[in-house]
Amino acid sequence: MSISENKLPVRGKMITFEGIDGAGKSTHIAMATEFVRRHGKTVVSTREPGGTPLAEKLRDLLLHQDMHLETEALLMFASRREHLAQVIEPALARGDWVISDRFTDASFAYQGGGRGLPIAKLEALEQWVHPHLQPDLTFLFDLPVEVARARLDATRTLDKFEQERTGFFNRARAEYLRRAAQFAPRFRVVDATRAVDAIGAQLQGWLGELLESRP
Repeated sequence: MSISENKLPVRGKMITFEGIDGAGKSTHIAMATEFVRRHGKTVVSTREPGGTPLAEKLRDLLLHQDMHLETEALLMFASRREHLAQVIEPALARGDWVISDRFTDASFAYQGGGRGLPIAKLEALEQWVHPHLQPDLTFLFDLPVEVARARLDATRTLDKFEQERTGFFNRARAEYLRRAAQFAPRFRVVDATRAVDAIGAQLQGWLGELLESRP
């Protein structure tokens, strides 16, 4: 067997999209997925909570069922562990790229900042569930809470997080920005008040840099 035949696949990259509800992530996730695919990468597009049949069942509970704050945090990380085991880790091992709508930063923002769960408890869960894995690149869509709230579609039923009051989202936004400062090398903060085309061009520039980087 030649050296090339025995060569293991290069680990894939993980990109996450974060931001409070109404920040406009969804439009750009589809664009980013297509952009990376055009550059020859196999892309797994997924979301949290969710991403597997079991995790999607937990998602339904988490978004619509009232529960104790610590129960909520534990279920978020249980869903994440399943997501990692069944989808994210195998994809990265194959050399695929993973693009996820939310990951652990969302737990810090929503359960930590928004709901007030001590950050130390979330850090302990993070170290337990994925001690050696962090996204390679995180896009944080940032904008004033009032603008985000105005963007939510009034014609659909809002989940329990989307129904939270302004104070909750101000705290969640502040925690997102704290995480972005703490882990600056992997974060790119996006001014989500700008036009869609302008944001898209900026994201493509950052994605291009990651595509050109060494494994």
